[in-house]
Amino acid sequence: MTITTGCRRTALSFAVVAALTGVAACGSSDPGEGGGDLIAALKLADRSTGDADSSRIESTGDMGDLMSIEADGEIDWADGLNGTMTITYTGGQAADQMSRLGVTSTQARYLPDAYYADMGDLFARQYGGKRWIRYAYEDMDEMIGGASGAYVQEYFKSVTPNQSVRLLLASGDVEKVGEEDVRGERTTHYAGTVKVADVQERNARLGEEARAELEEQLKASGITTVDIDLWIDDDDLLVKKVEKGDTANGVVNSTVHYSDYGVDVSTEEPPADRTVDFKDLMNSLPTS
Repeated sequence: MTITTGCRRTALSFAVVAALTGVAACGSSDPGEGGGDLIAALKLADRSTGDADSSRIESTGDMGDLMSIEADGEIDWADGLNGTMTITYTGGQAADQMSRLGVTSTQARYLPDAYYADMGDLFARQYGGKRWIRYAYEDMDEMIGGASGAYVQEYFKSVTPNQSVRLLLASGDVEKVGEEDVRGERTTHYAGTVKVADVQERNARLGEEARAELEEQLKASGITTVDIDLWIDDDDLLVKKVEKGDTANGVVNSTVHYSDYGVDVSTEEPPADRTVDFKDLMNSLPTS
């Protein structure tokens, strides 16, 4: 079986999107100012979750007709991003494209400088035994292009579960829904709506030009708001998160469960002789 150039390019791009959806945390923003018990409780959850350093993650996500995935694994964010996730493609164009590579699920390894994706045996046979693709964070702006690349690069550098708590604080629109059980654990449910463009304006690390360009791209894709629901346990830790947003490709949904905070995480970099850099790989493919 021969992998077509179009299939390879599309599948390799889906691997990046799956990496983002797998760890399933939105981009960072500074917590908003405010008073009251509700804001104080969320700020405490922000600190407690961020200071926990690691957790087990189980997530499901879908992006319209583009992709549906399930992911589970362990992530450590104490000193850069480290962790391993198993990502299973359950539907959409991504599942179709990845099946042409003979892949239904892939192992994703996150390290402080790069993300690695195992593309399977068929891919390895066509690339001299190299089955792992390395996506260097510093190359994201060039690989993806423009502000989206800069945003993805920043995302991988700052992804932690508490970023969703910070987003909700920064939105200025949050309410306490009530007390609820999550997998047999007592939690407090908070909800709010985040205006995506406003959040990007607050992210000064992207720079004015990049923020303006990204805002235009978000508008073009139809993203205007994201609904966020968070469940915080009695230890002030985030245990569940649900996000929903509309795009030009359909509704984006993400549900994530966090558990085993403080778990020991060990991530091994794939062997160099079995790894190909994404940037080099794309340069070797026809531009058409």
